[in-house]
Amino acid sequence: MAASSSSSGLRLWRTSFLSLRDEALAAPPPASLCDLLNATVLSHPPALLGAAALNLPAHEVLSDVVFLAEVGSIATECDGVGQILLQICRLIQSISCKARLQISTSSWITVLDFFGKIIDYFCGKTNKRIQFSSTSIGVKCLVEIVEILRCISMGNGVYCLSSDCIELTNLLLRIILCSYHGIFSQPFQGSFEKSKIGQNDGSNCNLWKMHAVAFSIIIDFLSRNDSSLSADMCQKILEVLRELLDAIATRKTLVEGYDMSRFYATLLDCLHLVLSNPKVSSSELVAGSAVALKIFLTYGVNYEDPSLFSGDSCSKERSSCNPCLKSRAMEEKNILHARYIPPHLRKTGNLVSHTSEVSKYDNTTSDSDLSDGDRTERNNDKFRCSKTRISALICIQDICRSNPSSLTSFCGMLLPINDVLQPRKRQVTLMSCLLFDPVLKARNTAASTLSTILELNFSVFLQVAEYKETSKCGSFTSLSSSLGLVLLQIHRGILHLIKHEANGGLLASVFKILSLMISATPYSRMPGDLLPTVITTILERICKGLSPKGDQTTHLGMAFSCLAAALATSPSQHLSSMIEKYSSQDVTFTEKTPSILSVIFRFCGLEVIPTVRFEALQALRVLLHNYPKIATDCWEDISANVQLTLQNFLHEESKWKDPENRTTDPGNVVGLGCERAVMAAIKVLDEGLRAISGFQGADDLSEYKLFDARTLWDCKRTKKVSSAPSHESNLSTTLKEDNSLEKASGVMQWNEVIEKHLPLVLVRRSAMVRVAGLTCFAGMTSSVFFILDYDKRQFIINSLVFSAINDEIPSVKSAACRGIGVISCFPQLFSRSEVTDRIVNAVELNIHDSQISVRIASSWALANICDSLRHKAADMHSDAASGHVYDCNHVGLLLESALRLSKDSDKIRSNAVRALGNLSRFLSFPNDSINSSGPISCWLERMVNAFVSCVTTGNVKVQWNVCHALGNLFLNKSLKLQDVSWTCSVYSVLILLLRDSTNFKIRIHAAAALAVPESRADYGSSFSDILQSLEHVLESLASEQVQDPSSFKYRDALKNQLTLTTLHLLGLGSLEEDQALKDFLTKKSSFLEQWLSSLWHTLQQMHDRPEDVNNGSKSCATKKQMISRAAHFLSEVYTHAGQIRVSQKLEKIILGLA
Repeated sequence: MAASSSSSGLRLWRTSFLSLRDEALAAPPPASLCDLLNATVLSHPPALLGAAALNLPAHEVLSDVVFLAEVGSIATECDGVGQILLQICRLIQSISCKARLQISTSSWITVLDFFGKIIDYFCGKTNKRIQFSSTSIGVKCLVEIVEILRCISMGNGVYCLSSDCIELTNLLLRIILCSYHGIFSQPFQGSFEKSKIGQNDGSNCNLWKMHAVAFSIIIDFLSRNDSSLSADMCQKILEVLRELLDAIATRKTLVEGYDMSRFYATLLDCLHLVLSNPKVSSSELVAGSAVALKIFLTYGVNYEDPSLFSGDSCSKERSSCNPCLKSRAMEEKNILHARYIPPHLRKTGNLVSHTSEVSKYDNTTSDSDLSDGDRTERNNDKFRCSKTRISALICIQDICRSNPSSLTSFCGMLLPINDVLQPRKRQVTLMSCLLFDPVLKARNTAASTLSTILELNFSVFLQVAEYKETSKCGSFTSLSSSLGLVLLQIHRGILHLIKHEANGGLLASVFKILSLMISATPYSRMPGDLLPTVITTILERICKGLSPKGDQTTHLGMAFSCLAAALATSPSQHLSSMIEKYSSQDVTFTEKTPSILSVIFRFCGLEVIPTVRFEALQALRVLLHNYPKIATDCWEDISANVQLTLQNFLHEESKWKDPENRTTDPGNVVGLGCERAVMAAIKVLDEGLRAISGFQGADDLSEYKLFDARTLWDCKRTKKVSSAPSHESNLSTTLKEDNSLEKASGVMQWNEVIEKHLPLVLVRRSAMVRVAGLTCFAGMTSSVFFILDYDKRQFIINSLVFSAINDEIPSVKSAACRGIGVISCFPQLFSRSEVTDRIVNAVELNIHDSQISVRIASSWALANICDSLRHKAADMHSDAASGHVYDCNHVGLLLESALRLSKDSDKIRSNAVRALGNLSRFLSFPNDSINSSGPISCWLERMVNAFVSCVTTGNVKVQWNVCHALGNLFLNKSLKLQDVSWTCSVYSVLILLLRDSTNFKIRIHAAAALAVPESRADYGSSFSDILQSLEHVLESLASEQVQDPSSFKYRDALKNQLTLTTLHLLGLGSLEEDQALKDFLTKKSSFLEQWLSSLWHTLQQMHDRPEDVNNGSKSCATKKQMISRAAHFLSEVYTHAGQIRVSQKLEKIILGLA
């Protein structure tokens, strides 16, 4: 019977299509062709012909379908053929769903051309919108066309070429453009209200499904052809998406239902793929998309229903008072603890069988779309609306990444400014999704979106934020005030989640957001209690995990990381008061009143797993760095913790079979974590020693006190050293004035560390542990070092030298050289030749190391050694020029090493140049440096060549070190500058840097170097050029544009140094100068007279303040003398030039200074 039916179907197919082909050979007119179609092919049911296609050869079926499309294309030229076109589409759809069409490129073009003519027939070539109704033939044709394309593109046809896919996408975009208006019309949307209560109108749902299918096909095309996709094609898709988003934003409401939810999700997924393409510019999309995407965030969520948030912590009080909410919570709790059902089996289990409407849609959507934690949320998400919200959140991330410049305007609509803990449907923000969305996956996506915004340039805008009370704000709210409100509300929401969130994955995301918020928030302009509240909240959350379990490891580690970030912010008065209050308490942990120190020390114990212990120790180190006052109070606990940690580490280290490969052995993960924890403990010890001993850095803190003979005019600036604790400014003065503070300065603590801890640390097989131990020596101060016993000083020197010479690990050698560089800053250390030999030889050996990190540290130590030798020479001989130091064997070795390093990378060259400058300060040069052929003359020439080479090819730091070195060279009194040939070229280099460099620090050092020569003869023929350049820079400085904002803080220092250098040169001038220079000074008489007058008035104001005169009487006298000499020289020049009035004003200044 089946064979007979199949045979009749074959005969019917072939008879119909052969008849159509035969009649069509005569090329009948289009009207007759329509009648022919009705008489041959269209007179049979599509299902019957579709079934017959299964038994026919594939090429025959494809040939007949393509021929039918060709005939249908001709029929579109007639009027009133809509029903015929619909019948043709239904027949092709029936065939494509049952038979595999092996479509070639030519056949594909023919079929797409036919569909395009159908669209032209109903919509016209201008893509006008057709009239929609449930019986519209045009709508039905479009639905059938999209279904045909779906069947072909989803595997029933061959893989299309990229060009074919582009044609397909263009056709789908035309269909969407001419039909999307219908689904947003009020009558059309009203029909879906019936579908919610079971009165579903299938004809209306077809259009929603059609658009969802169309976007699904486009998504498949974008996924397969992402690399070959042209920018024009992407932009075309984006334009269509933008038009749909604008329509959604205009309607301001979204229809709920399964088909509608699927359409919204596919629309947003398509937008995500387009925005992810780097060829797309989303600048035009930002304005309209923000409103539409914000609407999607409320899709499927009723923020006005209090029962929706019964499980949320914000509504715990309400749920406890409502019996219905209690029963619902109990039911969800029972479901949560039910037997686990894999996602692919849940749709047939009892978990989802209780709701018939949910089961209706389960045949197309797997439960794996939701996470395992979302099983109880199926009732609230029966239409899978959460997928739409998640897709909208992902699109927000894409827009932020593709167009960071739009973050201020775009995120202003998506971030809260008030009442973040109160859900409001009309004020939904990212924080609303994060706090109140009933689906966990949506909340996780909201957290990821907020992190993305904070990781991008939006954190830069937050730096201008400031909080003002509402009563102080007028009708206009500035950007800074708005950002301050946003920051405050995000803090409140995040801190609320940290207190109450139970899901581990979301809690980890929340901690990440908090970490980003801490780094981006200017707490000094926010409410004073905000940062203390952050710290208190983190501590409360940490205390909830006092029984460290495996699943809490990550959360505790991230909590301590956030605590460290909060403590690392600039100390405020509120936070300092809280820290001092806690430091006065016992560090023993008590659950009732836990303090910062007690919580941190509780998690620094050996019973805590190493990863959490490491983060706790990091927080403790930051606390000691920013609040060094507490170091003395908790030193005993720090020392005891380090001792226990080291003893435990000795036991763990004995278990390592192969210490060199333990990091790659999966079985030694615990050992590696223990190793990092030991390293962190030693760093805490190091920070405590620096805090107690008053360490302020190994570099010269008075950075601009460049030369002994030339100091800046009223400019005192202290350089912040990152490795030094945040001491108060008067700490070093207090320590120097009160010699009774030996214990407070760290001597006792250093003795304890050298006796108990460091001998165990420095012999460990772990390289990172040895590095941490050697780094402790880099925090040594001279006051502590020379109070220590001789044996302990020798221990320090021996440990550093031994590690620098004998250790094979580059990081260890680098740390040893850094320590050598610190103790080399103590000139008294070089009073013994054997110590000098050992230190110099260790440094010289590491200068040749192949690792650049070792050479950087050793070159820094080399420069410090040379600086100490310079100070030693100055102490031994007041004229700072002696051959005694040269007679030792070290100077030649140091010079050759520094000259070799001056050809290395920039980080090394800066140290090499500094070393050469220090050496050039005290070398004794022969009187006839030009004709002399000795080694010193050769060194001098090589040093000058190195300076010129580095200043022309080096970076900023190299250049200002060259200026500093040249100043040291000019200070050498054994060098007669007027007798050497290279002075003009060196002065030219300094003038060039002073005039053209964009870096203020370079110009400061160049001006300071030009002020060093003491006599007019030392400047030679360059005197006029130098003085004219100084005047030009001084006059133009006020109107000069500053390119780098960080240079503003150096503007005053540059102005003061220019003033000092110019006064110095003017004081050396005489009437015997070149006429060109005198003409130049005459031309600038007005500016120079006003400039000297302003300096005179400044000194008068200082004289009116007795405290200023008493504090700097010597400096004030020097300034008066310099101004008087400069005014005298200019007065003589202007008198001879006939400018009597200007000369008289200058004489008045001279008399006023007398």
